Amino acid sequence: MKQQTLKDNLLYQRKLKGYSQEELSHKTTVAVRTIQRIEKGEVQPHLQTVKLLAAGLDIDVSDLMVLENPKEETIKRKWMLLIHGVPFFGLIIPLANVLFPLFIWISKAEDNSIYDRHGRAVINFHGTMNLLFMLSLLLFYVIPGYNFFVSGIVFLFGLVISIKNVLSTLNSGSFWYPLSIPFLKPKH
Repeated sequence: MKQQTLKDNLLYQRKLKGYSQEELSHKTTVAVRTIQRIEKGEVQPHLQTVKLLAAGLDIDVSDLMVLENPKEETIKRKWMLLIHGVPFFGLIIPLANVLFPLFIWISKAEDNSIYDRHGRAVINFHGTMNLLFMLSLLLFYVIPGYNFFVSGIVFLFGLVISIKNVLSTLNSGSFWYPLSIPFLKPKH
């Protein structure tokens, strides 16, 4: 017997209640496009999204998905917070913004492809920021006095992008690290 998937259960429950995707979106605050992608099996939504859909359909979360380990989503969020948050130790310990995520990535990359993708992105971004920061410090010999502005811009840019990505990862599971040099290339 084939086990029902989330996409099958969502489609079944939505049609059972007689809701269109738009109506379900309105009841749940989950975007129509997200509902479409879930029903097509294109994405695996976060537990919070599943909870919103279940509430909108007036059913239990277990009616949409059977969790093998209910704490798995919480554990994954904690690891994601650690991967994206540990670079802040670089503010205290030199190069910790690359080394700490590197250690976590090495130990967790095989466990889940999500950890692999996020870990590579964090390491590439902070490696790039370290390189740019060192280059900006070397500008002291070229344009003395002005290099501090460049160094400050690099530092603030790295800090703002890091904070945004910690929040984005926890809220939606997505990240965006611009200007990253791909030191660690993604797996194909």
